[in-house]
Amino acid sequence: MGEDAIEKEIQEKGLNAPRLTPFLIDAAIAKKQFHVFEESCLTVCCLTLKNGFTVTGESACASPENFNAEIGEKTAFENARNKIWMLEGYLLKQRLSEGNYTMPA
Repeated sequence: MGEDAIEKEIQEKGLNAPRLTPFLIDAAIAKKQFHVFEESCLTVCCLTLKNGFTVTGESACASPENFNAEIGEKTAFENARNKIWMLEGYLLKQRLSEGNYTMPA
């Protein structure tokens, strides 16, 4: 089940407590950069978040014949973006535990 399908199901079930959404995860990203290391099939994505923190994701293929820059960037981006869920989840839980959570605009 993909992220969009899960989000739709959450909304259909009326689960309205404070939570993260794909929109909030994407909104946390200020900048994305990609680098492919010379003579390799390794693509690295660096996401800079709005607060200046960075997360990275990587993608590599075993056979150089299968290397595709577009696929490498998509995979590396998703791997980096997935890390934001954990960071933002921790931050939300901390705010909830401190009683200073406000709904995002």
